[in-house]
Amino acid sequence: MVEISEPEKTSFLIVGLGNPGREYRETRHNVGFMVVDLVGLDFGIQLSRLQSRALVGSGTWKGRKVILAKPQTYMNLSGQAVSSLVRFYKIPFEDLLVVHDDVDLAVGTLRIRPGGGSAGQKGLASIIQQLGTEEFPRLRVGIGHPQGQRDVADYVLDSFFSSEKDLVLEVLDRAVEAAKDFILYGINHAMNQFNGSLEKE
Repeated sequence: MVEISEPEKTSFLIVGLGNPGREYRETRHNVGFMVVDLVGLDFGIQLSRLQSRALVGSGTWKGRKVILAKPQTYMNLSGQAVSSLVRFYKIPFEDLLVVHDDVDLAVGTLRIRPGGGSAGQKGLASIIQQLGTEEFPRLRVGIGHPQGQRDVADYVLDSFFSSEKDLVLEVLDRAVEAAKDFILYGINHAMNQFNGSLEKE
């Protein structure tokens, strides 16, 4: 009889980007926070301690150690918290997943990528600068692009339209499943399973 060994207790760091404070809680820019909160609920992990300028929680899920974090530095300084946590927990870059909003993707769309530039997302730019590399996985959650002459900086701090709420809830749940798939099967599998738009399904 072949013995099936338990998976090694590999550590993963899942970081959601957003702005701290009640006034930002439901805004488009905070979908990263929303996803990480939902992952925490699913895994039974509370983000209840302040560490490295981030709200952090940790636990074990399916034999993997998972650290969840929400930087409390405001978006454009997110890299300070993330780089500190990566060093403290000795996380390989390939086991870091950064979840963030993307104005270039429609609401209801997810894109998982193993690396790349910031595309103007200031939190991601800060992380790239602090880590000194673009080569880490990210989960991009579409928040749509402002219409007309609306300024992007103002738009991302708006709440979602009531007409978008159901789709947003759906894509947040899908983002949680994508994060779980990343932990279990790796970046390539997650890309194949979850890249795309819910509206096309």
